[in-house]
Amino acid sequence: MYIRTLMNRNDIKEIKELFSTPKNIVIVPHKNPDGDAIGACLAMYHYLNDKGHNAIVVAPNDYPDFLKWLPGSKDVYKFDMQNRQAKSALDKSSIVFLLDFNSLQRVGDDMMSTLEDFIGTFIMIDHHQQPDNVAKYLYSDISICSTCQMIYHFLEKLEDVKAITPEIATCLYTGIMTDTGSFRFPSTTSTTHKIIADLIDKGANNAKIHNNVYDTNSYGSLQLLGRALSNLIVVDKLKTAYITLTQSDLDEFNYQKGDTEGIVNYALSLEGIIFAVIFIEDVEQQIVKVSFRSKGSFSVNKFAREHFDGGGHDNAAGGKSKISLDATVSKFLHLLSSYKKELLNSYEE
Repeated sequence: MYIRTLMNRNDIKEIKELFSTPKNIVIVPHKNPDGDAIGACLAMYHYLNDKGHNAIVVAPNDYPDFLKWLPGSKDVYKFDMQNRQAKSALDKSSIVFLLDFNSLQRVGDDMMSTLEDFIGTFIMIDHHQQPDNVAKYLYSDISICSTCQMIYHFLEKLEDVKAITPEIATCLYTGIMTDTGSFRFPSTTSTTHKIIADLIDKGANNAKIHNNVYDTNSYGSLQLLGRALSNLIVVDKLKTAYITLTQSDLDEFNYQKGDTEGIVNYALSLEGIIFAVIFIEDVEQQIVKVSFRSKGSFSVNKFAREHFDGGGHDNAAGGKSKISLDATVSKFLHLLSSYKKELLNSYEE
């Protein structure tokens, strides 16, 4: 089935009509939301409430403390912990925004079943590959670095960029900054920098935002980083490096949500490495969480989809495994050899 991924003039006209009278609206990020997901949701939350709507962010679960300073964060419902309030908000809403994810599966089984019963209007804004055909209005563009940049463009389509307040600017800046690795990934374009400049002009304090996100590490999180780096293994012949963290590693350093964010990038920073992976044991969920990163033409999105029940972008993706950590690593190493040609021929754009 063909899915239209760019909102046309008629779509925008209809959305403007939807917004012309006050509505109850719920805004949803993916499970384990990151800076881009929470930034996009809170930016839309402020925009809609400023326009007279009753908007609520319902996240599938909790997110890292280094994002909880964002304006509006204290008003976010967590579906797994505030189930009654979250379901009530969804029952009362006529519009649900799905931000920074391409499939209802990304919110987890419990919340997915609730969203599948929703009879109102879905609006999906996302930059991941192969979006599901679940939304009446879909804005999907995998070339854009972040969903937060897409929210800015969405406001452009609504001819309402002037409505961006310092709170909205702060949320959007945070999402763009985190999803571009502080503006260093290839998806960062001149347009991205122009938008960032406008967000600063509109009240985003770039130095404060960077400090709040990156300079609030706990002692335990830095110790965990040290353990992760000591567990680093390099497969020189295949330009690959991987890291393992056991549940006991996490427990030893009092792991908190977000503490492993970005660790996989240290493996990718090694000279000559184009494929990096981190395997994190999660005893409670009985899975191994896997994050993939790459440089150049090697698609970790394809690799994750085919072998680890995941997906994402060509150079950044995630997945999971339901076998043990050791068995997962063994599976990965066995698969790796069959990608020798692609790995050795990958290159930086």
